[in-house]
Amino acid sequence: MLTLTPLPERGLDAIFNTTRDQPSVPITPLSSNSLDSWQKDQTPAAQSWLKSERFKGTRGQIVRIPNPEGQIKEVGFGLGPDPADYFRSNPFALGALVKSLPVGQYKLNELEEFEIDPVLACLGWANGSYGFDAFKNADQQTDRPRLDFPRGAEPSQVQRLIEAVFFVRDLVNMPANAMGPIALETACRQIASSHKADVCSIVGDDLLTSNFPLIHTVGRAAAQAPRLVELTWGEESHPTVTLVGKGVCFDSGGLNLKPGNSMTLMKKDMGGAAHVLGLSHLIMSARLPVRLRTLVPIVENSISASAFRPGDVIVSRSGQSVEIGNTDAEGRLILADALSYACEVGSEVLIDMATLTGAARTALGPDLPPFYSDDDEFSGALAKASNQVADPLWRMPLWPGYESWLDSKVADVNHIADAPMAGSITAALFLKRFISNVTTWAHFDIYAWNLKSKPGQAVGGEAQAIRALFQYLQSRFT
Repeated sequence: MLTLTPLPERGLDAIFNTTRDQPSVPITPLSSNSLDSWQKDQTPAAQSWLKSERFKGTRGQIVRIPNPEGQIKEVGFGLGPDPADYFRSNPFALGALVKSLPVGQYKLNELEEFEIDPVLACLGWANGSYGFDAFKNADQQTDRPRLDFPRGAEPSQVQRLIEAVFFVRDLVNMPANAMGPIALETACRQIASSHKADVCSIVGDDLLTSNFPLIHTVGRAAAQAPRLVELTWGEESHPTVTLVGKGVCFDSGGLNLKPGNSMTLMKKDMGGAAHVLGLSHLIMSARLPVRLRTLVPIVENSISASAFRPGDVIVSRSGQSVEIGNTDAEGRLILADALSYACEVGSEVLIDMATLTGAARTALGPDLPPFYSDDDEFSGALAKASNQVADPLWRMPLWPGYESWLDSKVADVNHIADAPMAGSITAALFLKRFISNVTTWAHFDIYAWNLKSKPGQAVGGEAQAIRALFQYLQSRFT
């Protein structure tokens, strides 16, 4: 089993120079309006170079100006005619510089002039430096340029954000043979150990003894036993925040077998678990005054003689009987038992995160995660937090008119709808049946993957909505 880099060892020094004690090459962001005056301040040789490079300051355009010795004297970075709009549409735009510049020491100029948030500047640079090279030989691993840590950003804040995002990306990028149920439990324990949190697990047939029948049913066909991992941290007197993350380490579809091209990315079906672990790290490292419970139901949806079948009826932990409509909709089943368990204790805030439906991608695409909640105050505050930290999300309706689509002739509920529409909404409505005894509940149907490479967002695993959620929780509980 591959071991992830422990979080405390992910310092800033590999990405930033926090002491600013070395000579640095200036990087100057340039709008179309500021380009002329900047060019006039250059030497005649540099002006000729800029002309030969056809540098116009367009969005994302990069030019490296050499000194007489042939080394880089200054870097120009184009922002186009409207820098604010550029950063709204691509908050990690500065990440493009990391892959375009040689190894060396750099510093950013003019952040204040263009209202570039120093924390987002740090995240853009750091995210641009990220690469998943765990399976590459040491000589194939790439060194990155370093940046003088921008003034106005708090190092401890930036470090915990980077750690959380990188940890989520690492987990999601791991192939399933290196990130099965046992390895994902190990990752849960790694997070707990980093913060001296308590952690326990219920594994295999003990799930039946402890009344988690849906988790057991989904995972019983796999070589590695299903399990429920529980992490607890913080003072019992503090308000309880509970996080629940879908941990399907690989989803074959079960007996409703996926076609091959739909199975390609199913190593990421534990993305919900990765996200709640990353969010847990943010909460604990910032020492928010909450009682944190993180529940991670972990399975592999496999095929064997013991696999569950379409048409089976399982009595869930809540006592509701569930007809299995399709074994490829397994994530909501394991979440149902975990959510029921979470609600037995009660929470001020209960959040579940899951790579749950293709319907969410059809509705909003890969970059905009939908969330569902009946709490208008929470939803408005979360939208504000989302804008503050440039971590997009979108509220979707828990439309009660679709509840009848989950009716079953033989059980209390069918876990999928009988109509090929509104799949993300009906999945959320199914989960809502298992919610009680909480002040605020929200369900996030995330994608956890970048399909295309963008500055600061390489193709592969991605953390979505956890920065916005942390911003909201920090505001609510401090």
